[in-house]
Amino acid sequence: MEAPAAPHNAGDLQLTVTSPDQMRELGRRLAKLLRAGDLLMLSGELGAGKTTLTRGLGEGLGVRGAVTSPTFVIARVHPSLGDGPPLVHVDAYRLSGGLDEMEDLDLDVSLPESVVVVEWGEGKVEELTEERLQVVIHRAVGDTTDEVRQVTVTGLGERWAAVDLSVLSA
Repeated sequence: MEAPAAPHNAGDLQLTVTSPDQMRELGRRLAKLLRAGDLLMLSGELGAGKTTLTRGLGEGLGVRGAVTSPTFVIARVHPSLGDGPPLVHVDAYRLSGGLDEMEDLDLDVSLPESVVVVEWGEGKVEELTEERLQVVIHRAVGDTTDEVRQVTVTGLGERWAAVDLSVLSA
């Protein structure tokens, strides 16, 4: 049996973000590239800025409700206030069962008409689609006063092959 082909990698974009406001602005810029059916996987240490980035995405997408960490509710849906897609914000940190637990959330049902953002999704959501945007946020560990973050954005699959991610660094 042949191993499945790896999803096409549209390239990485490396960014340095120096404040929570810049992280939110990155989310607002990123929102302009998104459409219904897009899956974003956010990775990073606790306190790296995943929810702050998602808050900016919500602002950029024009969705209802304050975007806060859904750690204890696992998933939160933010309907669009206009004609854009709703934002489904998932925190998979407390899910240990991989795709089985993720399937209980019915993300495959909401994915076609929503923008789905999953924090802590590694090893849990990759089977939903080969076309996704992976955002990895690195921060200095130990020095909690340092606001500097290194952000790597990677587009995977046909959907992202023609998208110019460099507009995010504007």
